Amino acid sequence: MAGAADERGPGPAAGEQLQQQHAAFQVFPERLAQRKPGQGFLSSFFTNNQKCQLMLLKTLETNPYVKLLLDAMKHSGCAVNKERHFSCEDCNGSVSGGFDASTSQIVLCQNNIRNQAHMNRVVTHELVHAFDHCRAHVNWFTDVRHLACSEVRAANLSGDCSLVNEIFRLHFGLKQHHQTCVRDRAILSILAVRNISKEVAQKAVDEVFESCFNDHEPFGRIPHNKTYARYAHRDFQNRDRYYSNI
Repeated sequence: MAGAADERGPGPAAGEQLQQQHAAFQVFPERLAQRKPGQGFLSSFFTNNQKCQLMLLKTLETNPYVKLLLDAMKHSGCAVNKERHFSCEDCNGSVSGGFDASTSQIVLCQNNIRNQAHMNRVVTHELVHAFDHCRAHVNWFTDVRHLACSEVRAANLSGDCSLVNEIFRLHFGLKQHHQTCVRDRAILSILAVRNISKEVAQKAVDEVFESCFNDHEPFGRIPHNKTYARYAHRDFQNRDRYYSNI
């Protein structure tokens, strides 16, 4: 579980599809119902689903992290459609969201996303997975190192480990704290969607950490806050214009 565009090559092999579906159903039970993404506005009035849909819309329209990632996905041939590629659903446990590679959908856990800031982080985090899915052949379920790499990137680039978030978690003051936070968040994310030991998750993260932590695409830098993200988006747009004129 970690989804994006329709413009992709052949899907995963049957065995991998079964693995994907089994893991998805454990954490995201509404995947079993094969419900259509999104619901009508009137049918979800004053429900978690309506609140989720409204927060998602605001995130897509205003958040600089998300706007950059959407532009980068489109530039890579994986344009994102709100109705097709996002689904607000109830989830098990405390999971906030996930990327379902088998359906190319981002699942937003409407019963666990607390507020707009939380929605912003979840959508950004999952769009990093979607971007990775678009630009590379990621073996989400057959190579835990691939998952670990994308989780490192998502924790590093989504704002999960911003100073403000870490202060709220009462985690601060350590040397190289950002790196420590990214590593810890990546391990937690792996354990949330894989039935593996903490030791196996730690080993996978350690093996890929240096290269994946230093892979800042499509931001070109670590966007520590919204101001950094706006600068990164501006630079991405300028870079895109430059190459389109060559």
